[in-house]
Amino acid sequence: MADQPLADTIVLFGGTGDLAQKMLFPSLFFLDADGFLADGFRIIATARAELEADAFVAQVKEAVGARAGSSGLDAKVWDRFAKRLSYVGADATTPDGAKELRAAIGEGRTPIYYLALSPSIYGRVCKALAAADMAGPNTRIVLEKPIGRDLESSKLTNAEVAEVFPEESIFRIDHYLGKETVQNLLALRFANTLFEPLWNNLTIDHVQITVAETEGVGDRWPYYDEYGALRDMVQNHMLQLLCLVAMEPPADMEPDSVRNEKVKVLRSLRPVTRADVQTVSVRGQYTAGVAGGQSAAGYESERGQASDTETFVALRVDIDNWRWAGVPFFLRTGKRLPERRTQIAIQFKPVPHSIFDGAAKADMVANRLVIDLQPDEDIELLLMNKAPGLAQRGMRLQSLPLSLSLAKAYSGPNARRRIAYERLILDVIQNNSTLFVRRDEVERAWEWIDGVADAWRESGMAPKPYAAGSWGPAGAFALIERSDRAWYD
Repeated sequence: MADQPLADTIVLFGGTGDLAQKMLFPSLFFLDADGFLADGFRIIATARAELEADAFVAQVKEAVGARAGSSGLDAKVWDRFAKRLSYVGADATTPDGAKELRAAIGEGRTPIYYLALSPSIYGRVCKALAAADMAGPNTRIVLEKPIGRDLESSKLTNAEVAEVFPEESIFRIDHYLGKETVQNLLALRFANTLFEPLWNNLTIDHVQITVAETEGVGDRWPYYDEYGALRDMVQNHMLQLLCLVAMEPPADMEPDSVRNEKVKVLRSLRPVTRADVQTVSVRGQYTAGVAGGQSAAGYESERGQASDTETFVALRVDIDNWRWAGVPFFLRTGKRLPERRTQIAIQFKPVPHSIFDGAAKADMVANRLVIDLQPDEDIELLLMNKAPGLAQRGMRLQSLPLSLSLAKAYSGPNARRRIAYERLILDVIQNNSTLFVRRDEVERAWEWIDGVADAWRESGMAPKPYAAGSWGPAGAFALIERSDRAWYD
């Protein structure tokens, strides 16, 4: 609730795991460095492993130092941060383990429980917390994705958590929503009169969303074999980006106002059926190839046996509402692609009539708004401009970028690219759930994703091979070329 006090404690379940070490502890350290953690704010890590206090603090210091890089750790800030840290070796799925945590937290605190754990044990942890009387009215719980593997398992997990915590106390996290450029998308659309009147099917031709990764699955194949690219990336990250691009203007920036509009988008997604799945979707799996100048093994070689798990997905998504009727959204994501890139490209329609002749007419290209999330955060608007210089006949035109680069705008010796988790952890502390995913959002997304997976299964649609280091199977290009468009590479 909005009138809840600021949290004064965070308990990191899975405190020795990769997520905590690589993202959560560094994020908390940088929040402390910037003055966002109040005096007395405590950080309690817990895991099953037994660790001495000094060994735990040394482990965290190494993790934070690795993230700080060449700038190093400010000794004064680290000393203050280290005093906030403590560790409890306990099994948090048991009442006894929860009691140990309760004793470590103490009385009169307002804790955040951050579950950096397998979603399969969320319910057990919540029951143990309830049994230890640790789920008070001011407590908050953060859940990492994926919440379930399909609609049925998602509903089960959500129901188990809801038995202990009310919806307003549950923060389902998607770290993409903590990125500066994702949040800037809201400002770009709703704080400028320039864009919102053009943000519809009258002026926009199509939208592309790409999440490309260069690395392979490697030893994560047991997880990936269960989820695949569709459930791992499309269900959460990509559909969340689509919602922010496509949603109607909310009444205000209150959490439910924003999330209500995102749910409307999910409700408007055209279902993928067995009849059209072959033309609106592509499944792929990488084989041996060359990535980053080095030989790369195929997915089946990494796994050690044959598999029908997709490591690449491309989709044409249609949103059946007035704003977006006739505007296709093309989504693609995959492992072992040529470059690491997360990007949203808004392709505008060409001018209805060209007044230019000859070479200038041939030079003309439609405007495009490109929003880069990684590796660099940037918003770039491509505009037509007269090419400088003289021409024998008429003029020449060229496309030039108008950039809103965060790196350029906020550069300097002390500039630092924030970890997306910093924004999100601070929001949980302040009880602001705007950038978190509500239960009905999760379940609507799973409902649509289940439809895609069911259509694949019913049609017997197997993944097509693509060489590591390429942009996916040939079908991914055919998917977009059927509509006389092309991927923005």
